[in-house]
Amino acid sequence: MRILSKRQVTELVLYSPQHIARLEKAGLFPKRVPLGPNRVGWLEIEILEWIEERLRRRDEP
Repeated sequence: MRILSKRQVTELVLYSPQHIARLEKAGLFPKRVPLGPNRVGWLEIEILEWIEERLRRRDEP
């Protein structure tokens, strides 16, 4: 299991950190994992599943 940094997540999904925060707040993006007082991360598997879901939607009629 890998935990991704904010930079790694933004590179994967091509969204700004602000947009990711808005999606997360709306329940449309995987939740962050608190790692310390000033550090968060995201589970890689959850981010990859989120991307895969977008790919499946792309192929729907």
